[in-house]
Formats: sequence, C-alpha cells, structure tokens
Amino acid sequence: MASLRAALFDVASGNDEAAALAGPTVLPVGALDLRDPLGAEREVVRLAERGFRAVRLFPDEQRVEPDFPSVRHVARRAAEAGLVILTGGDVRRFWRPLRGATVVFLDTHFYHLGDFVVAARDEPGFHTSTRLLNSPDALETVAAHVGVDRLLYGSRTPFYEPVVPRLRLARGGLGPAEIAAVAGGNARRILEGQE
Repeated sequence: MASLRAALFDVASGNDEAAALAGPTVLPVGALDLRDPLGAEREVVRLAERGFRAVRLFPDEQRVEPDFPSVRHVARRAAEAGLVILTGGDVRRFWRPLRGATVVFLDTHFYHLGDFVVAARDEPGFHTSTRLLNSPDALETVAAHVGVDRLLYGSRTPFYEPVVPRLRLARGGLGPAEIAAVAGGNARRILEGQE
C-alpha cells in the first residue's frame, strides 16, 4: 500500500501514514517524488532505515518523462538501498532509466508485452504485473520467454477490476505451482530480498 498524498502533496507525512498501517496483511510502500530528486534521495535513505522494502514511482501523475535525470538518479539510489521499485508508466518508455534495479512494471499492457519481454531478457530484475495482461496468451508468453518468476499478480482495488486478472490466471495455461508463484510467491520472494 502506497500513499497518493506522498506521491502528489507531502512525501514524508504520506509515507509516515502508510508506515502506520503496516501489519500482517498490509505492506507499506514508500512513494517518491521524481520532481524533487534531492528530496527523493533523502527519502530513500529514510525509508530504508525504517525497514521499507519497496518504493512506488508515479511518473505519469508527476508529469515526469523517462529522460529526466531524476528518474535514473532515484532508481539508482533505490537499487543501492535494496528497495524494490513499483512503477507506473509505459514500459516502452521507462525501461531504460530503471536498468539494474529490481522493478515491477505495474502498467504493462498486453499490446506492449513484446517490448517488456525483450527488455526483461537483458534485465533479470524486471518483473511485470498481470493487471493489463489479459490477452489469451500473455501470461504464458512471459513464462516461456523470461520465466514465470517475472510475473506478479496485479489488479486495481477490490471494488474495481479484480475479476479479469483472476480469471485469466485461473483459466490460463499455467500449472498450480506457477499460479501460486504469480498469485503471491514471487512478490514475497522479491520483497523479502531473495532475488
């Protein structure tokens, strides 16, 4: 769980609110402001010291382009701190500045799946959410080309669109162990630092 307040208005207090909700079923994810790379660098240190395992980037909402120096700088600092990066944005545009980091691309669309696969072949830390991978063979394509360990189950909040990703996972060509990995095992593995 990440804070939109942290992403758009007040990084420190928003992240503190997210941290306060931590518990056995809630993992706090720190948000960083790519518009303020120096502040983001300080926040990475603060979050790592507080035991956060992941940070969320909001490039579209913050109107940040992939060639802005802040994107590469913040990604590098997060990777150095051992933080997993969860990011929005088009994988075709944002893959380059995130090289070398452990990243989950949250908005990989099935139309762009080939671009994710060819980037992920060279980047062992690249993962993708299943949220928008609803074509008949998207999950199987990722599994065949870069491994099922690169897939993490994704949907919007429970009241919005969980049915399609769940049906696609349950009715696709993955076996029970692979489904278990996508449904939670892969997320636990990367967030526990076992990459």
